[in-house]
Amino acid sequence: MRVHVVSDVHGNAEALARAGDGADALVVLGDLVDFVDYYDHDKGILGRVFGAEKVEVFARLRRGRFGAETVRYMRSLWESLDNAADVVQEAIMEQYAALFGAMSAPTYATPGNVDSPELWPLFARDGVHVLDGEVAEIGGLRFGFAGGAVLHPGFVPNRRGPWRPYLRTEEEFGAALAGLGEVDVLCTHVPPAVAELTYDVVARRPELGSTSLLKVIERDRPRWSVFGHVHQPLARRVRVGWTECVNVGHFQRTGTPHVLRW
Repeated sequence: MRVHVVSDVHGNAEALARAGDGADALVVLGDLVDFVDYYDHDKGILGRVFGAEKVEVFARLRRGRFGAETVRYMRSLWESLDNAADVVQEAIMEQYAALFGAMSAPTYATPGNVDSPELWPLFARDGVHVLDGEVAEIGGLRFGFAGGAVLHPGFVPNRRGPWRPYLRTEEEFGAALAGLGEVDVLCTHVPPAVAELTYDVVARRPELGSTSLLKVIERDRPRWSVFGHVHQPLARRVRVGWTECVNVGHFQRTGTPHVLRW
């Protein structure tokens, strides 16, 4: 069997259309939407709505700590629109139509933090399976899927904004993992809480990994744990006991899937 795995697609539908070439199945680990394009400020939803100049300011603020100044700036952008929520949803739907249309069959996909999972069932079709807290058998192995990212302790997200990232508490994420039972391959958007896997060498800061995921890996010893989220990790692969933990790469930039063979 040969399975191709991608994550952090961020709008690259052209590469996604080729991602399943030569594979028995394609696994997509989320962040389909290109919300903020840090490489080309004209692109992404923010670039389309507000223009490159304003995105450049946001990107500069975001490279520091995601603090009150960044939140105030984003709020001012949204408040400048009469119908911010409608504008954002229209842009997301347009991207999803292209991205889900690019997926080859069979595809097994779980959402990332820069996704709107409530919209995904609208785009599922024969051979394209949307999974979150569910298991699929691929080539005789059990693949377990849990989407989203983990909230920082004490952080309260704005649930009423025009765009809401898919964030879960560690307890919620742990419950989703527990519901999978024992699997051969753990498929998540976020990495386990291992320092080498969570530290981004370009942003020069750690992202938040999941302690629940690490505990499941240590306890159940799956063959693989695959994930994305951290675009430029200190280490792409770390072995935890019997399990090979692999960051499958920033697919928007590389256009190259990670390959699992057995």
